[in-house]
Amino acid sequence: MAEEGVFSGFPPAGIQFLADLADNNDRAWFGSHKAVYEGQLLPAAKAFVATLGEQLAALVPGIQYDTRTNGSGSLMRIYRDTRFSADKSPYRTSLGVTFWMAGRKKMEGAGIFVRIAPAGAELYSGEYQFSPAALADYRAAVADEKQGAALVTALAAVRAAGISEIGGEHYKRVPRGYDPAHDRADLLRYNGLYAVSPLIPPELLVQPALVTVCFDYCRRMAPLMNWLLALPGRGAA
Repeated sequence: MAEEGVFSGFPPAGIQFLADLADNNDRAWFGSHKAVYEGQLLPAAKAFVATLGEQLAALVPGIQYDTRTNGSGSLMRIYRDTRFSADKSPYRTSLGVTFWMAGRKKMEGAGIFVRIAPAGAELYSGEYQFSPAALADYRAAVADEKQGAALVTALAAVRAAGISEIGGEHYKRVPRGYDPAHDRADLLRYNGLYAVSPLIPPELLVQPALVTVCFDYCRRMAPLMNWLLALPGRGAA
């Protein structure tokens, strides 16, 4: 079993717990298997946060991580808030890990997110959804000749590094006030901007190399993250 700060891979029993939870997503089953979650999955998850977080600090100045498991840290709580959801399943069946910028709220602004599930892991780098103020700054930057060209260059670099999926396109039309024939009209339709890694195969989840692979994807996505962090209010406060 991994000690905090020394990630040696997720124990197979911890990954199997998530797979079994997907088939038994109820309080009775979770209660009878909670010891596996707390003893097998959480210690490795905390070690993953600490190990990858330490490496990311050298790549993204101001990036924050926290090994607390109560929802205040990098790890999302396994308990779902079902009050406003049609899906009343009480538990998440994957691990969510967030790294965010200093001085910002955990889900505010640009950051890095890793989802770990029995089928494998995915890494997201960027900003999932802009706030109204950030969206205005983003659109102005896209329309600006210098900043907009820099974004096109950044996205090209990310794609050239093997990251093909860029997310955040939301609107069908270019927003009012911008030329529908603008050279970067497609980017003006985004309400967030982030890169998504290919699926990291499940066999890597149980290996220390998972951190190395995640860090490498963050490095490849760095041109996009750096562009976002240069926008007003995006970097560390």
